[in-house]
Amino acid sequence: MDFKIQWFPGHMTKAKRMMEQQLKLVDVVVEMLDARIPRSSSNPMLIQMLGDKPKVVALNKIDMADPEKTEKWLQTFKNSGLPVCKVDCSTGKGVKQMVAAIQQVARPVTDKWLRKGVRNRSIRVMIVGVPNVGKSTLINRLVGKNKVVAADRPGVTRGQQWVTIAKGLELLDTPGVLWPKFEDQTVGLRLAFIGSIKDEILNTEELAAELIQFMKKHYAGVLAEKYAITEVEDPYACLTDIAKNRHCLLRGSELDTNKAAMLLIDDFRNGRLGKITLEFPEDYE
Repeated sequence: MDFKIQWFPGHMTKAKRMMEQQLKLVDVVVEMLDARIPRSSSNPMLIQMLGDKPKVVALNKIDMADPEKTEKWLQTFKNSGLPVCKVDCSTGKGVKQMVAAIQQVARPVTDKWLRKGVRNRSIRVMIVGVPNVGKSTLINRLVGKNKVVAADRPGVTRGQQWVTIAKGLELLDTPGVLWPKFEDQTVGLRLAFIGSIKDEILNTEELAAELIQFMKKHYAGVLAEKYAITEVEDPYACLTDIAKNRHCLLRGSELDTNKAAMLLIDDFRNGRLGKITLEFPEDYE
């Protein structure tokens, strides 16, 4: 694959240092992953930072992921001994189960407090994840008010704040953190697909071509039906046909393939191509 992504902006370095300090203050960590790329959206740098801190895995955006693949991913995490739940932060589906999982993994900590006579202390939780995975949307859902700014672009949540979501439970929101280097460029590609990497640094047409290749291989016929095209071998020819059928034009009658590429990527990110998962547990066996 020729597609190369390398990105670690300064504010991410600062966020990493902040997170290392805040980890000392929390009892439980929730790692939010995108259900469409559960492994690629898990940050190995965070895993090293967490150590033996109790952790819950939350697979978010299940409404956009392939249900069959999501069930396989859930089983994979369970087999590895990690508490895992599936959520859809935009609708609130699964959020109560996630809170119950947090309380369950915190039980050894709270039992220890009780033995020491400590009562009425809140369980402090940190939610971590790569940019655009849905952390702020989750906290908005839990709090019931938009106390945390959320937006469909990476890097919007720059500061940190505690929010009380229930009696005995406090959450700390953190900025999304990517890691300094993608050892596997496929990981960077998948993160680019879901919008975790700023579009400004990407070649949109190359990204769309990679997505077309994946869709033809694993979800054949979806693009043909969605855009009324023939799924030919050349992804750029497919992109040209999408531009033609969706009337993506520059001045005059010249086709605007960049606009078509943006349209395709946006359709994927917003679930308009259907329930799509970009990586499978068997990829890592």
